Amino acid sequence: MRKIVCQSFTRKLSSWAGKGAVLASSCLYMTSHLLAQEPFQAVQLVSGTSNFGQTAPMIGMPFAMTHWVPETRANQDKCTAPYYYDDKKISGFRGTHWLSGSCAIDYGSVTVMPTTGHRFVSPNARASTFRHAAEVMNPAYYSVMLDRYDTKVELTGGTRAGMMRVTFPSGEAGRILIEPNAQENEGFIEIHPEKGEIVGYNPVHRFYIGRGLPAGFSGYFVARFSAPFTASGTWCGLEIIPAGRVQNGGCNRLGGYAEFTSSTKPLLVKIGTSFTSLDEAARNLDAEASGWDFEGLEKKTEEAWKNHLNQIEIEGSSPEQRSIFYTALYHSLLVPRISSDADGTYNGFGGEGKLHRMERGDYFDDYSTWDTFRALHPLLTILDPRLEEEMVRSLIAKGEQGGYLPTFPLLNNYTAAMVGDHAGAIISDAYVKGLRDFDTHKAYSLMLQNATQTPAEEKYKLGQGRRALPSYLKYGYIPLEDQVFDAYHRREQVSRTLEYAYDDFAFAQMAKDLGSLKEYATLMDRSENWRNVFDKNVGFVRGRKADGAWIEPFDPTKPATYVTEETPYVATFFVPQNIPGLIEAMGGHQKFISSLDRLFEKKYYDHGNEPSHHIAYLYDYAGAAYKTQHQIRSILATEYHTGAAGLSGNDDAGQMSAWYIFSALGFYPVTPGTPSYVIGTPLFSKAIIHLPNGRIFTIVAKHQSAANEYIQSKTLNGLPLRGFTLSHSDIVHGGTLTFEMGPSPARE
Repeated sequence: MRKIVCQSFTRKLSSWAGKGAVLASSCLYMTSHLLAQEPFQAVQLVSGTSNFGQTAPMIGMPFAMTHWVPETRANQDKCTAPYYYDDKKISGFRGTHWLSGSCAIDYGSVTVMPTTGHRFVSPNARASTFRHAAEVMNPAYYSVMLDRYDTKVELTGGTRAGMMRVTFPSGEAGRILIEPNAQENEGFIEIHPEKGEIVGYNPVHRFYIGRGLPAGFSGYFVARFSAPFTASGTWCGLEIIPAGRVQNGGCNRLGGYAEFTSSTKPLLVKIGTSFTSLDEAARNLDAEASGWDFEGLEKKTEEAWKNHLNQIEIEGSSPEQRSIFYTALYHSLLVPRISSDADGTYNGFGGEGKLHRMERGDYFDDYSTWDTFRALHPLLTILDPRLEEEMVRSLIAKGEQGGYLPTFPLLNNYTAAMVGDHAGAIISDAYVKGLRDFDTHKAYSLMLQNATQTPAEEKYKLGQGRRALPSYLKYGYIPLEDQVFDAYHRREQVSRTLEYAYDDFAFAQMAKDLGSLKEYATLMDRSENWRNVFDKNVGFVRGRKADGAWIEPFDPTKPATYVTEETPYVATFFVPQNIPGLIEAMGGHQKFISSLDRLFEKKYYDHGNEPSHHIAYLYDYAGAAYKTQHQIRSILATEYHTGAAGLSGNDDAGQMSAWYIFSALGFYPVTPGTPSYVIGTPLFSKAIIHLPNGRIFTIVAKHQSAANEYIQSKTLNGLPLRGFTLSHSDIVHGGTLTFEMGPSPARE
């Protein structure tokens, strides 16, 4: 017996099989025992695959170009992840480019499905039932039994290539179906029986603004097999063409198949992928899986994940907390994705039509910037600053090639999705924390252009530039009369005003450091534009017309078209660049605290969506740190769980998960673009961050327990730590942050 099969269980127990040490009744105990030992084993890939998480069990390297997942949903529609825990059938195993935890689309993907018996090619016809008890998964490996075919399938993957090991039932011939997941009447597949190879591609189309237009590239794949074909063919729709060699569009779905004689040996299938060409897909395959060493590829990927996950050691957690923490760390290391080939080749941004090559590092794409500027990118500035610099260089390259810095780059194109101008905020956050391995002047020039110039109309309509910038500059806010039609999310004028004001502040920090003092002063003045949509008479932000009149009727607790995925009540607290100013505008500390209290008491707080993520930390600024500590502990305990429904909302490219990591450690980046973090409350008795520079930052929470959620005192390297902030340099220089914890609030 190679593996003990137990839901959410680990392959590491396989060596114990046959010793009588593992019984079905002891699965849970032994899983918990191992979870307490290795971060890699603590990761639950099913977390977020039910409810609203929109995640999938992604197999492959961190930030891989292509991850490999079991496919339970064959469509690639908006807001449809490839795998849902509650589904009963698997229709294939997909090389996916799904934006983890999002409401986007998959693209450029390919699905591989082993079958036996009759040739069924459509997803519904070929699908097989499966049992979760038969699933084994970790970040480097997945296996399952396809009950219909009595066939075992195992997956592993690298950065740009994957490998499948298929064990067909003894004495039965096997078949591999390969389907480029192309839009109707598109796609290409070609079979080379003499080479034991199937190749293909499907064109990618833009999403959000410009939806349906060609994205300027395709998803390419090259598949090779460890055994010769006995037969092969193609299909177009439901028509199967035995011995067919090429199918080039013209079908609602198309694909190819290869058949193999019965064998006692498993069949190996390896697939290389690329966004630039079939030749590059083949080269990527050769670079990562030149032979047929399944375990070798798996081990390499496992070691990469362990290196990342082991960067943070935690002590004093329950098995459930440990699993949630390391699953969150896993989810925070999936996207942005590497989009360049092994030799650095990548497509120019925005349909530029040219190929480029990164001189060093990788080119990244699929940034969910509205979400991830808040915590995920700040987390990377601590855990992997070199990688964060690569991501910044990629953003700059997009701005140079496309003409404007993108606000939400997806599918290597402009999208005008969500609101704000947060690619620049990500750059500024890296810069102020000392990450400078990029062209800082070019970066600032692109940021300033976004803040001051609107592109030509045809480019603006396709997503370049800030939405409604002329109104913002004219009025100091975006009035309700400006409907912001040239956007995926229309209107949302107040949220745009608030987020542009924050972005202006973030941009100003670079302006000051680079000596652009006039621009610094202008941007800092604009960072106060939040005041122009804040109605002091009611104490909330509110829709406003061009003549200055406030919208009527007004209920701050109800959703409104002028805010983004939030209520005016929640939106009011997005002034991270000037929280003392917001407190003063709301009537002082006590009124500010009372407003926060009501938000939590009435359950207006919505942790499942990003605008709420910093709010619990705002009590600190009003002298009520104990309330921050109480709310953080409550959110950690109620919004994150083990199991498939472990997330309370979309993970949004790892932002939900990054929030958990920071908050469990005891601090959070309330204002990205500044080199400081706001202290919350630590969840673990000890956490050790192994920094890339070889230093160690340790967080010790004495007397920490579920009951002792309140900080009594805190020291940094043995000296009292005053206030409620921690600097970035304090962390990356190494040292020890010590908390004394207790059951009651400390005296302020």
